[in-house]
Amino acid sequence: MDQVDSKKLIVNSDQGFESKNKKRVVHLQYGSSPSGNYVLRYHEAFMERGLDSCVLSLHSNVIGDPKIQRIGKKGVLIRKVNQRIQDFYTRNIDKDAGGFALSLFGSDVTSHDWVKNADVIYVHWILGGFLSIDGLEKIAKLGKPMIMVMHDMWTITGGCFHSFDCQKFLSHCQNCPMFPGDKEKDLSYTQFEEKFKFYHNYDNLSFVAPSKWLFNLAKKGTLLKDKPVFRIPNPLDTDLFKPFEKKVAKKILNIDQYQYVISFGANKITSPYKGWTYLMDALKDLKQRQPNLNICLLIFGSGPNKEIQDSIPFPCKFMGFITDDYTTNLVYNASDVFVAPSLADNLPTTILESLACGTPVVGFDVGGIPDMIDHLKNGYLAKYKDAIDLSHGLNYCLSNNLGGYLLPDFYKNVIVNQHLALMQDAIKE
Repeated sequence: MDQVDSKKLIVNSDQGFESKNKKRVVHLQYGSSPSGNYVLRYHEAFMERGLDSCVLSLHSNVIGDPKIQRIGKKGVLIRKVNQRIQDFYTRNIDKDAGGFALSLFGSDVTSHDWVKNADVIYVHWILGGFLSIDGLEKIAKLGKPMIMVMHDMWTITGGCFHSFDCQKFLSHCQNCPMFPGDKEKDLSYTQFEEKFKFYHNYDNLSFVAPSKWLFNLAKKGTLLKDKPVFRIPNPLDTDLFKPFEKKVAKKILNIDQYQYVISFGANKITSPYKGWTYLMDALKDLKQRQPNLNICLLIFGSGPNKEIQDSIPFPCKFMGFITDDYTTNLVYNASDVFVAPSLADNLPTTILESLACGTPVVGFDVGGIPDMIDHLKNGYLAKYKDAIDLSHGLNYCLSNNLGGYLLPDFYKNVIVNQHLALMQDAIKE
């Protein structure tokens, strides 16, 4: 199977995977939660199309769904051991360069009935001590099709989630800039070697990149250049995320219906990936350009923070960490524009959710963000790390009462069809 763009993977929705002969799919994912969890959206979309889908996680706070399970207390203990050793090895890492994960220890899930009986195994984000490279190899030895969905760059690097300006992964990771010193065969070198050996010892592995950006990097890099790689976006539940009356949403959240709402979401605002400092400067510039606009910044994922409030010229409303998609949907519908100043991102779910709710998005032209935003039509693509252009984008969307919408590539039926075709081809091979 060659490396291809997933637009070639199209099947009729009435072909294959009939309910009378359900194909069994298991998703492996570190954690599952009822809010913003892309794996559950895969699971639900596959169930809708007649597949027997289930999710196996290390952690889960989903209650009442027998198709979603945790692996047990032993797995949690293994995770803790993995994390302690990783913390030791990465104690001197440059925190401003983002995250780095070591695959040291993990659980063996090959004895679980769902894995043993699966026709296809989907591997999502399994780091943090859930599955190691050794654990993934044990799964591969079962001979079943393994579809590895890349939600960041870790799959194609020696261990970093985003390489930023570093391009060593294109040839071979070594002397990683995230670590102090000058050591050629460092942790990134060793883990790169482990991944190369694993990927090239098995022919039942396929890789899915949700964005064009990651798809192109995967095709260029050493680790996957000879492996089957497909570009298929993550699915979204558009029956839930959809527009409704904006003034009603604002009223529910106790926001003045005549107030312009700019929303921003981040679990950790100070993350080197999220670009908060650029947003802060953009808001200051927007205040100078539009001093009389009644604007409120709606922040979700983070609790009240006086330092953040004092750093910008607009009042803030903090929603905290949202635990259900219905409240998230309410936030997007109460917003006049959503801003995503990410400096490194694959295919941010928040952008898809906002656009599906009819709210335009302003973000930097980086990673997978350009896949989702049609410049000046459903949002604004700002020049990378340009706070002034980010301000221009916010002003443009507010001044033109711009509306958001999903581009055709992100329709759920299109995405699921591509996965069905991928599974059919993987099973045949």
